[in-house]
Amino acid sequence: MISNDDRNWPTRRRLLEGGTAMGLLLATGASAHSQTPQSGQLPGPAPVPTMPLKLRINAREYPLSVDPRTTLLDALREHLGLTGSKKGCDHGQCGACTVLVNGRRINSCLTLAVMHEGDAITTIEGLAVNGELHPVQAAFVAHDGFQCGYCTPGQICSAVGMLEEAKAGWPSHVSGATNGKVALTDAEIRERMSGNICRCSAYPNIVAAIRDASGSA
Repeated sequence: MISNDDRNWPTRRRLLEGGTAMGLLLATGASAHSQTPQSGQLPGPAPVPTMPLKLRINAREYPLSVDPRTTLLDALREHLGLTGSKKGCDHGQCGACTVLVNGRRINSCLTLAVMHEGDAITTIEGLAVNGELHPVQAAFVAHDGFQCGYCTPGQICSAVGMLEEAKAGWPSHVSGATNGKVALTDAEIRERMSGNICRCSAYPNIVAAIRDASGSA
């Protein structure tokens, strides 16, 4: 038997009915509130500030106005239309974006454009001179050092920089101390180019091309 006190206890049905009514009330109130014009609405997001800079790329000066957070790679591709440098991993792990800055190879996805005002930047578009391919470019063509070609601009720019490092006697994990002389064996080339990944695995032809370009074939 249910007593009068038991009838006052909350039941599952009463809880569900109460919750539904409260939900409808809140929804109606929110809808009415959203339709009411407010005089003190918050302003939209502020525009991203930009800064002017000039980049010297392939012996030509380019004036730009960019977000200070813009990477050199995005400045090249998105702002200047120099799309030879490729965006692969965007984390400095594949080497597809490699360019030369003051003769040194770097991953352009890992550096900001605003850091390179006054530097001499060379991309794959600037390696050929008067229509004549750079020796490394010509060697890649002769040895078929590519398949899909996506990594090729970075491979070539990296090889150009690497050959200069070898000429300067920079050591590697293969050669160790060089005393200013580096023998570019296949193992040496592979070690020095290990930062550039070819997902098509055209490595044998890439190594042959670089060895040929170095004059040690």
